Amino acid sequence: MTHIIAEPCVGTKDTACVEVCPVDCIHPRQDEPDFGDAEMLYIDPVDCIDCGLCVDECPVKAIFPEEDLPDEWQSYIAKNAEYYNK
Repeated sequence: MTHIIAEPCVGTKDTACVEVCPVDCIHPRQDEPDFGDAEMLYIDPVDCIDCGLCVDECPVKAIFPEEDLPDEWQSYIAKNAEYYNK
């Protein structure tokens, strides 16, 4: 399983979650060229080790274990994966 960033992150892009990720799987980082254009942050479903450290760091409660993602935000599973399949 992986963690998913969902709708509450749209327009927020708080990077507290990026700082605690031990495998650097949350992007874009503030120092990456596409940070300004991205509408939100994304978790790489391949690299995520499901540690959950990012969940408590998110000030807008936008990060969920995939199995706990609310039904209305299921589309964010694909949105997170698509960001890394560019």
